[in-house]
Amino acid sequence: VDNLLSLTRLESGPPKPAAVVRVPALLERLCKEANVAEANEHTPVRLKLDSQVSLLGNETDLHSAFANLISNAIKYSRPSDTVTVRWSQEESGAARLDVEDTGPGIPKEHIPRLTERFYRVEIEGCRNKSGTGLGLAIVKHVMSRHDAELLIASELGRGSRFTCLFPSSRVVPGADRGDPE
Repeated sequence: VDNLLSLTRLESGPPKPAAVVRVPALLERLCKEANVAEANEHTPVRLKLDSQVSLLGNETDLHSAFANLISNAIKYSRPSDTVTVRWSQEESGAARLDVEDTGPGIPKEHIPRLTERFYRVEIEGCRNKSGTGLGLAIVKHVMSRHDAELLIASELGRGSRFTCLFPSSRVVPGADRGDPE
């Protein structure tokens, strides 16, 4: 129900005013929560902060999008797989979030439809039994509201990578060190 309400709000309501979102702190919190929640499932979530830049955006929306990406990576992995969350800044000034797993991968024919409402892929051997099929639709809308791009790459037997690319116009350098712009 929460995902449906979030998606409806994203699709119909005007965006909230942008504020500085300290992405490294947000990702640390999300990864810690995921590791605690998944402790019995043995799928570790590793965080690699290659940058301390923040974003100009909506923290509630970004939290929802990033949490959905991390949750999906865990759900569509086996207990022996790993999930890596990486936050970095490209030479162009753009910021990049990668959520990558070493799971079984997604068949290519499903990738174009993954961000559709209620679209789900059943992958044998994974913990993907629950879910509404709304998570990636939410991610897509949050990225759109942040002028960002969602890229999906997957290889059967090797895993998947979901990348969110935020333009340099959304990047706030130095905000985590207490010296906003």
